[in-house]
Parts: sequence; C-alpha cells; structure tokens
Amino acid sequence: MNKPSRPARKKGPSKGTGGNGRRALEGKGPTPKAEDRSWHVAGKRKAAKERLDAAKARTGKAGASQPPRHRKPSSAKDESELVTGRNAVLEALRTRIPATSLILAARLEMDDRVKEILSLANKRGVPVLEVMRPELDRISGHDTVHQGVALKVPPYQYAHPIDLLEQIVDRDQTPLLIALDGVTDPRNLGAIIRSAAAFGSQGVIVPQRRSVGVTASAWKTSAGAAARVPVAMASNLTATLKELKKQGVFIIGLDGDGDVPLHELDLAAGPLVIVVGSEGKGLSRLVAETCDAIVSIPISGATESLNAGIAASVTLYEVAKRRAASGR
Repeated sequence: MNKPSRPARKKGPSKGTGGNGRRALEGKGPTPKAEDRSWHVAGKRKAAKERLDAAKARTGKAGASQPPRHRKPSSAKDESELVTGRNAVLEALRTRIPATSLILAARLEMDDRVKEILSLANKRGVPVLEVMRPELDRISGHDTVHQGVALKVPPYQYAHPIDLLEQIVDRDQTPLLIALDGVTDPRNLGAIIRSAAAFGSQGVIVPQRRSVGVTASAWKTSAGAAARVPVAMASNLTATLKELKKQGVFIIGLDGDGDVPLHELDLAAGPLVIVVGSEGKGLSRLVAETCDAIVSIPISGATESLNAGIAASVTLYEVAKRRAASGR
C-alpha cells in the first residue's frame, strides 16, 4: 500500500524571529554587583545602611521634640521587688536605681561591700531596716541567697524599643540589641543582661506577653548589670522587629537548624538585633519569618541544645570579636 505523500514545502522567504535570536546571542549583560542584588548579604547590608541613614535623618529633624515612650509595667507587676545579694544591691545603689528601703540582717558581718551599701543608702536618704535573719529569709524567699542584704525597689520602668534605638543612634553607636522570644526563666534573662553588659550590647527587648520581665530573680542573676543595661518591652515582638528593620537594623534569630553558621555571620558589623528563643520551642514561626537570617551555633552532637543564656553569650562574644576586628 502506498503511503500518502507529504505536500511539498513552498520555497521562498520565511517568517523571521523578530530579533529574539539576536537578543539571545547578546546574553543578559554584565553580572550586577553584589551590593545591587537584594538577596545577597552585601545587598542587604546596603539596604539596611540606607534605612539607618534615613532613620538618623528623621531623628535629627524630629526626634528631639518627641517625648519618650515609656512602657508601663502590667498590673501583675505593680508590686515592689526585692533586689537581693551584696553585688546586686551595691550595683543598684551605685547607679541610683529608685529604692524605698534597705533591709539588713541583724548582726551582719560588715565587709567593704556592706559598708559602701550603707554609705550610699545614707547619702540618698534610703531608709535602713534591720530584721532578724529568719524574717529576711521569709520576705525574700527561702530559696534566695540574699547574703544578709536586700533592697526594696519599685516596679521596673521599661523603655520603648524604638526610643532605645534612637538613643543608641544619637550616641553614634552601632546598635546591638538582644530580643527574647518566649524566654520565661528569669535566671536566663538575668544571664543575658549580664552578657549584654559584658560584650557591648546596648539593651534587651522582652515581649509583653509569654515572657519573663525584670524580676528580683533576674536582678540577682544579672549581678547588678540590670542597673546598667536598659530593658525595653514590646507589646508585639514581631511588629517591633519589623519596625526595627525599617529603621535599618538586621534581625538574626538563633536556632540549631539555622542555615548560617555563627562563625560565617557576615552581618555582625552592622546594626543588629539577636533574637533568642526558648530552649524548648525555639523561635516562634512569625518571628523566624521576620528574621533576615537564622544562625546556628555549631555544637557537639552529644549536646542537643544550649539554653537561652549560654546561646546569647556565645553569639554576643562572636559579634563583639568581629566588630573589634572591623574597628566598629
């Protein structure tokens, strides 16, 4: 059986490509510089610098006329706190933290710290009360090591996160802040405040809900550093982080599964907020999505995770080391 023959093609001019082939041969042009690529670390750094410069300009024009936005403590924290321990009490008095009374155990051994505590309290007109040691044990909590000294202070006055950032920018410093996401142990907060003071961080941010505040236990663990490092309270941590990003600050979150190892962190020299999650749950989903990078701390496989205080300390040390090397 004969197969049907195909119709012969008509010879002559054919339809052109419209120049598509020529454009394909020309290529896509030179590769953009790293700083011009928005997804590149250098591009993010450039964008953040532009946002920070814009924030400085706004602060210079209108910042002086804006009243400070202090965060009022919640009603659950309206009661006075007891700062206990000789180092913590001494540091609180040195930095003129408001105090309503100084409580000493009867027949207390008078070392140099106690003598200075009494001297500062007398100069400031802080009433001094002497009680029997069992009574001091009772009012400070039987599980508290008070060393015979306690200072009664009013509720902590939290700063506003944006006010805190503006103050840092006004001092012409590179912002380095710590934000806590779901950290509920006051000892972790105290340890983080202490590390912040040691490694040059200018402040700590805590959420208003589902987070620890500056309690007596946090004061104690901070060894008095809570008197030098301001703590700001955010009504909504995710919204606050987004606002800080608009002001030119990088946001990095700490997580064991992070895609950026800490020793490869190229953002350390820039304006930075380090977000620390809880030891059990880690970073919340919305906070993690807001971060510019998720950073991991390489640890031995025999150790599942680090607690919040230690993770913050290790990260702050690495950032401080990198900033010192870059002259920031």
